[in-house]
Amino acid sequence: MGPTDHRRRLVSLAYPVYFELLAGVTAGIINMVWVARLGGDAVAAVAVATNVENVLLGVILMAGSGTTVLVARARGAGDPAAIRSAVRGGWVLWALITPVVAVGGYLCREPLARLVLGAGGDALPLATDYFAIALPGMAVYFATNVVDGILKGAGDTRTPMRLALLANGLILVLDPLLILGCGLGVRGAAIATVAGRAVALVCGILALRGGVAPLKGRGELRDKPPPARRYKTANPAKRLIADARGTAATGLPMSADFVVRMTGALALVAVVARLGVEEVAGYGIATKAMYLATMAFYSVRQAAAIHTAHLLGAGSDARRAVGRQALLVAGALGLVAALVLLAAGPWIMRGFGAGGEVADAGALYLRCLGPYLVLLACFIALGGVFEGSGSSPALARITACGVVLQLALAYALLGLGLPGVCLAMAVSMALQCTGVARMYRRTGRVQELKGGGGGPRRLRSGVRRRSGRW
Repeated sequence: MGPTDHRRRLVSLAYPVYFELLAGVTAGIINMVWVARLGGDAVAAVAVATNVENVLLGVILMAGSGTTVLVARARGAGDPAAIRSAVRGGWVLWALITPVVAVGGYLCREPLARLVLGAGGDALPLATDYFAIALPGMAVYFATNVVDGILKGAGDTRTPMRLALLANGLILVLDPLLILGCGLGVRGAAIATVAGRAVALVCGILALRGGVAPLKGRGELRDKPPPARRYKTANPAKRLIADARGTAATGLPMSADFVVRMTGALALVAVVARLGVEEVAGYGIATKAMYLATMAFYSVRQAAAIHTAHLLGAGSDARRAVGRQALLVAGALGLVAALVLLAAGPWIMRGFGAGGEVADAGALYLRCLGPYLVLLACFIALGGVFEGSGSSPALARITACGVVLQLALAYALLGLGLPGVCLAMAVSMALQCTGVARMYRRTGRVQELKGGGGGPRRLRSGVRRRSGRW
């Protein structure tokens, strides 16, 4: 494949992922629009509960992302047995994680609501009611994530997009019916969300069983010979444990990366709070606008991970070519986003309903984000190549160090106001990009010394035994 072919493949994989991620954000907005009619306490309860769901998403990413990468690698190796192993691993991990979150969350719903809301006032019982439905319903959300991971690993990113749009359409219809029509309040919002996701999950499972995803019967799998050597275990329980362990080991760095970034973003709010109420409000609104851009970067990352894994055995040159094209696509998206935020900052803040000093603070923050966004786009996109090739643990360490440095620099540069915070973010991201670029060059040289890094060394349940190198 030439550079143009790699770029087209990345774009074709990435744009459905972007709309899927956008649909996830839209679901929360739909709930908030209808719950807002119930008053401020209801809005606070649902907003806090949604943030808890976002944190829990980082837990199941270990299964969803791990399944995506392992299915993609097995498909790239032309190994149907390894595909089945990767799928089993994802579902076993789901079965282990879900009871802890769903049952434990339901039993601890009131203490959890008190933890995130404090005294809470009238919002506390509302949040408890929402958690009583939403936390058990995480079983559906987690299962949907695994189904999406299988589909994406097979190279089908359009079906997850359609499923997300289906879920959102159902939520849009059910929210007013249950929240206002049936008088269920915040519980209606939770029921609508779980019901929409449940229908999408059923459709996703039917798509898998019906062969919508290219998991079997494809020419690539029929034409390629299976690996010459495979390690098997006669004990089914041990095989399932090994499959789950492989999925967890692959997905854990990606899950940790997400959780670290989410934690860093929350901690940065505490730093910005020292500047004043207007700055915090402006920062919070501007960050939501920035997420529309960063979701595009993460869509390129997922596309790069899938495409890189599909090229298993093609050698380091092909993977380096994917990395160059991912940087090109994401860098262009980052530059466009930076220019849009620079030119339209005040209008964006007004579109979110902000005014006065809050709008001024948010617009200033958006105008200063440009360098950070371009660097972030490049870092995130190149991270997909590392995920697909098995080097994401090192990437997670770079992210963790970068977040700590970002917080320290932001605190030190508070005297410059929000521009100082943006400068801290840009400097930290520049150092993270330097670290990942050095790792990128070093892993490429290692493969050249080893003779090009052809195929996988050994496969166990479809997973490369030593996946830390390309």
